[in-house]
Amino acid sequence: MSGPMRSYLDFEKPVAELDSKIDELRTLAASGSDIHEEVEKIEEKAQQALHDLYAALTPWQKTQVARHPQRPHCVDYIEALITEFTPLAGDRKFGDDEALVGGFGRFRGESVCVIGQEKGSTTETRLRHNFGMARPEGYRKAVRLMEMADRFDLPVLSLVDTAGAYPGIGAEERGQAEAIARSTEACLQLGVPNVAVVIGEGGSGGAIAIATANKVLMLEHAVYSVISPEAASSILWRDGTKAQEAANSMKITAQDLLKFGVIDQILAEPKGGAHRDPAAMIATAGDAIAAAFAELKGQGRDAIRAHRRQKFLDIGRKLA
Repeated sequence: MSGPMRSYLDFEKPVAELDSKIDELRTLAASGSDIHEEVEKIEEKAQQALHDLYAALTPWQKTQVARHPQRPHCVDYIEALITEFTPLAGDRKFGDDEALVGGFGRFRGESVCVIGQEKGSTTETRLRHNFGMARPEGYRKAVRLMEMADRFDLPVLSLVDTAGAYPGIGAEERGQAEAIARSTEACLQLGVPNVAVVIGEGGSGGAIAIATANKVLMLEHAVYSVISPEAASSILWRDGTKAQEAANSMKITAQDLLKFGVIDQILAEPKGGAHRDPAAMIATAGDAIAAAFAELKGQGRDAIRAHRRQKFLDIGRKLA
């Protein structure tokens, strides 16, 4: 998760300067200087600056927050929310893909299947998890897990955090598009409730493949889009530097997507983003996941499928 050194985004420079000043004053206070009142005043100023910044983030700034390296990742949610977690590996066709983590455990005492994309938090883990960009075997592993969950009548929880499916030559040769389509189909065919949470980036088909759920929740500063702002900029203007302009036009924020019915609920983040208080964010997500599953509990298999089908048919037709 987050390391001891806090990482600041470009637009957080005013807060970074205040925090630096606070650190200097605390060092002086530790040496015996009586400056506690001054420290408190600057702390209040820093908190207010942080509040003002995050109350009016642009879509591009939200994209930066969603990609923050210290933001809690899939494995952090699993570690905090899932007990007796047993990961499963491999798609039984080609191999294992560590970009997609999956297995079975207990969520608040109830058995559950968990599937999620893991970006990694260090250089070593980022390379091992391929920055959360799954290959075909990752999505085929997801299908295998969902089929097992459906067979044993276990609900499915998906944790979405990927820039998109891996676009490498090998992945395309092994049927990337077909694997994504099969995974999306597996989501739709589930006779058990499934809940998806967009915890960071929800990128294109790579996200949809595990996020076609009865309930789709999204963190306040996460993003969810058919294409990254950088890629959209390159396609529309042949200029990758216009990513900010693309992001502002693409309706990728949780607030926009709730209006269109793409998602069902926005989960409030701690002041300054999930990376500033991961434990609080994970606790909030846990409560929302529990409430979503409780709402779906007791419905028959046909009703669950009909609910999911209607949800996606209604997208764009009913504005909130």
